[in-house]
Amino acid sequence: MRSLPVAFGRTVRQLRAERGLSQEKFAAKAGISRTYMSEIERGVTLVSIVIIARVAKALGLTASALLRNVEESR
Repeated sequence: MRSLPVAFGRTVRQLRAERGLSQEKFAAKAGISRTYMSEIERGVTLVSIVIIARVAKALGLTASALLRNVEESR
């Protein structure tokens, strides 16, 4: 079973790619730095609920829908 930060990062990366967004454009849309987005996608950082909500909104999802996707990927 993958760790939660890794599963979250992989899910975000997959959903971002499905929407055709570069990491840089997606990070700007989510209101966070590209460097931090890279850390999130690699699963090397723990994200706060505020960041989860920003990422979800940038993906056009609710936070709960995003987390449901993460759980399903584990």
